[in-house]
Amino acid sequence: MPPKPPLTQNNTITIDKKFLLKLVVVILAIIGFCWYGGNLFAPGVNVNAEKYKLKVDEATLIKAIENFKKENPQYNVPEYADWKDGRCDKDDYGYRIYFYYLKEDQIIITFARETFVGKTTFAFVAVNQGLGIGNVKGINKDFSRKENSMQIQLFEERILNKVKEKLQL
Repeated sequence: MPPKPPLTQNNTITIDKKFLLKLVVVILAIIGFCWYGGNLFAPGVNVNAEKYKLKVDEATLIKAIENFKKENPQYNVPEYADWKDGRCDKDDYGYRIYFYYLKEDQIIITFARETFVGKTTFAFVAVNQGLGIGNVKGINKDFSRKENSMQIQLFEERILNKVKEKLQL
């Protein structure tokens, strides 16, 4: 037979305050780890990307971006560079889209991925310095806080807000 819990004079169970405090601390630590450390175990390669959830299907977003690039050719990556929009293969989940900042000589790496019917994530993944491959810095990962904020602000002003206007969002 298991031992009976200690009872007080009015037949209620007593709980040790130190045990209760330790239990609360452990629970808060687990919640904190899951909340802040979740990206350590998140699947995929773009876990640090700056993600924008748009209420539009993927095909409509891609078409709006293509129209934006036709109307603003200064944001097109030069033809001779090896950065082509599209999926890497038929099983690729994200549609990769590249923009070019001529003044800064930077390629902006993004992707679009439909998450639910009629909802798509448009993600700002990284910045590549120059037209060659291999000088990539990830957003929310490789930049200082100030540089990261500046890159996100430029992306939102130059590209995201104008694409949203096209979509009337």
